[in-house]
Amino acid sequence: MTMNKLISIGKIVNFHGIKGEVKMGFTSGKESLIRSLKKVFIFVDDKKETFDVESVRFHKNFAIVKLNGINSINDVMRIKGLLVHVNEETLKNSLDVDEFLINDLIGLDVFDTEGQKVGVVSEIGDNRASNLIEIKKNNGLKFLVPFVKEWIPVVDIDAKRIVVKMTNGIDTSVESAEN
Repeated sequence: MTMNKLISIGKIVNFHGIKGEVKMGFTSGKESLIRSLKKVFIFVDDKKETFDVESVRFHKNFAIVKLNGINSINDVMRIKGLLVHVNEETLKNSLDVDEFLINDLIGLDVFDTEGQKVGVVSEIGDNRASNLIEIKKNNGLKFLVPFVKEWIPVVDIDAKRIVVKMTNGIDTSVESAEN
């Protein structure tokens, strides 16, 4: 039996009311994912507990979630501050066409628009404006490319490859760091 990988999608920040509803923080724009949840996992004292989701509604910037078995403020206090997880497959099924899990990008082969292999995705970073993909060239040197459609027109997870436009000032011609 294969273990399903769990991905964090939110955090229990507090109780809401007195009947066991939780106030959950989550990434803005993911309301449809949160609304579609049927089952979540929370690690309480390092032990995975499974909760069926009874209801979801939104208030201000939070999801108000009723979990089966959480029926009082005391029950909520037991899970307050903890991360809420779903199976990776649940998350993948909710991704939009141009959305990817970061872990799925690492290790992909990188090609230029001419079809020449440039290297491999070695890491993903963030510069606030966008994610950055670190590409390790065949010669071991690394360079960064913003993870935006203009620079990376093709991401094909199934074929394990991405295409990078090697223009717009990306200089990958440096052969050594000591000039």
